[in-house]
Order: sequence, then C-alpha cells, then structure tokens
Amino acid sequence: MSFVRPLFPLWFGFALLLLLALSACREGPPADNLQEFAYVTNGRSNTVTVLDLRRLRSARTINVGRGPTGVAANPKKNEVYAVNTDSDNVSFIDAERNVVVATVGVHRQPFFIDVSADGRRAYVANSGSANVSVLDLDARRVLANVRVGAKPGLARVSPDGKTVVVSNAGDNTVSLLNPSALAVRSTLDVCKNPQDIAILPDSSKAFVACADSGQVAAIDLKSDKVLALLDVGQTPVHLALKPDGGEIFVSNFASGTISIIETTTNEVAGSFLAGTAPVRSIASADNATLYIANFGSDAVAVYGIDDGRLLGTIPVGSGPDALALAPNQNFLLVANSKSGDVAFVRTAKLPRGSKISAERSLFTMAPVGLDPRQIAVKTFVSNAAAR
Repeated sequence: MSFVRPLFPLWFGFALLLLLALSACREGPPADNLQEFAYVTNGRSNTVTVLDLRRLRSARTINVGRGPTGVAANPKKNEVYAVNTDSDNVSFIDAERNVVVATVGVHRQPFFIDVSADGRRAYVANSGSANVSVLDLDARRVLANVRVGAKPGLARVSPDGKTVVVSNAGDNTVSLLNPSALAVRSTLDVCKNPQDIAILPDSSKAFVACADSGQVAAIDLKSDKVLALLDVGQTPVHLALKPDGGEIFVSNFASGTISIIETTTNEVAGSFLAGTAPVRSIASADNATLYIANFGSDAVAVYGIDDGRLLGTIPVGSGPDALALAPNQNFLLVANSKSGDVAFVRTAKLPRGSKISAERSLFTMAPVGLDPRQIAVKTFVSNAAAR
C-alpha cells in the first residue's frame, strides 16, 4: 500500500534523549563483535535505514535503487537484499560494512524477495513481467527468469527448499516452482487476487490469502492440490504463522478483524476484532503473543494467544505497517509509513489476566525515511573491526 504523507515527528528531540538514556543504563557495553541490525526500506527516499538494535538508534542510511520495497536477510552470510521496484533491480548490502556491494537487474516491477534456508538462492516475483527471477547469491547474478501467471506479487520458498510458491494476482492462480529444474511444476486455480503466502515449517502445506474474495486457499505441497478455500474476513492482506506452525492469523483489512486458521484441519477456528484496518501481524517466538499493526488507528493491538483475548492497544506513529521483533524479543519494531519513523515497543510478558499499559509500552521512536515499507533483522558476529 502507498498511503504516504511526509511527516517529521514533533517529539524527535525527546526521542533522542530517551535513546541516550537507554544506552547509558544497559548492563555494560555490548560486545564489539556482536551486531544486531534492522534494515528498513524507505520507498520514497530511495534508501535503506540501518537501525542498531543493541543501542536502539540509527546506524546508517544507505542509498539504493528507486522505490525500494521488499528486504530480506541471508541466514548464512552477512548480506541483506533490498528490492528496488522502480528501478527493476536488487541491491546487495554487505552487513559487515553496511554498504551496497552489488546491484543485480531483474525484470519489471519487483516487490518482494525471499531467500532459501541454505542462503544460496533468492526468488523475486516480477509483477510487471509475469515471471520470477532466481538469483544465485554467491555469484551475484540471475540464474533464470521463470515464466509464471499474470502479475505475480510474491514468491516464497519452502523451508526444505523443494518448492517455490508464487501468488499470481492477475489470473487468480498459484504457481508451484521446482527450484532444481528452474521450472513450473504445477499451476493451480485458487481464489480472487491471491497475494500473501505462508508455508508450514515442515513444508507440507501453503496458505494463500485472496484479497478480493475474502478467502484463504490451503494447498498441499506434496500432491500439488488445493485442499480448501476458507472463508475469512473482508480483504485479507497478510498471513502471520505461529512459529510452531499450528495456527495462521489472517489480517482482514476491510473488516477490522483477525481470523484464526487451524493448519492441521484447514479450518477457520474463529475471529476477533483487532482495530481499524489491520494490515500485518507477527507472533512471538514462544507462540504466546500476537502483535497487530492497525493502519487506520495508528496503533498496535496485542493479542494473548494463550488467553484468547486482546490485552490492549499501544499508540505508535502514523500508518503502522511492517513489523519485526528484535532477536531477544524484548522489543517490537513498527514501521510507520505515514510519519516516516520506527517505533520501539516493549514486549515484556504480562502476568495472566493483566492488561497492557500503553504509557509504559512505547519506549522510543527512531526517524527513518519517507514511506518505510519493510523490515529485515540480521544478527551476526562481525569479523570487521569494531565500529
């Protein structure tokens, strides 16, 4: 989405004071060689902002291509990849130095990127070219451009690396790619305007949200068959998978609800009101808490998965969208697309039955660029000299 309004927060000076206070009160200085960064693509600034998650401050701004959107970190090497939609290429960022070390051209209008678990390949759906670019990340080149359906929005690789699932919004299909053969093995008719994709940790099933039909398609990746079309809320735009794979939370943008899908039975277990225009959510690593970005109410809702109830809401910046959790799970990062900043929200687990305190939850804000779109987190032990 592109609801953009440049805005510099009035409380910027106060935020800087809070950042300094945090740095002073941490238990000793962080190890010089341990790095924890968040990379935020700024769509209208043509930059990526690097946030230092150990010190909760901006570390660097990197110039990339035009209109950066998707961003992903390599799990095996110290690289991060930013997709530049308006210049049809991908920027390779060296996380050790936080500089662009290569730019690889793809086809028209790429939006997102996904990296295989072995860190060797990446997949970019080119919505303007009806194909998927397969990148060799070691050689920094395109291996192949695989023809798929019309207007592919997202290509996601399964954890076992044996399937790439592509949602084709233009012809209401899903393409299943064989990465070894660099070819499509199946094309499935699903529901209207398929977009976001979630794949179970065991690579057995994929779930695809269809924004125009209020449905989620469940697909068996062993038999390449559609198992069910599940009715959810209006305009499902995002799927958040619990780390244990047992449930998927569907953000229904137009109905202000979250639907809960049981992945074992392929059934909708229920739904709950989340707020105005929920656009994205993320589950904590312990499977206990769901954080929901409500784009229309400038707040994050906190849902207790174990309790089965809303624990409260936390005001953040204007137009919250992309979410990420810090490696230690102590902070939630919220990219505010209208106000051009990232909120750091405390995530301390509450005693059962208690409520969120909004005043104590929002810790600070960090300015980024115009129209922040996606966040990727990268943790590594640096071989470079201490900064």
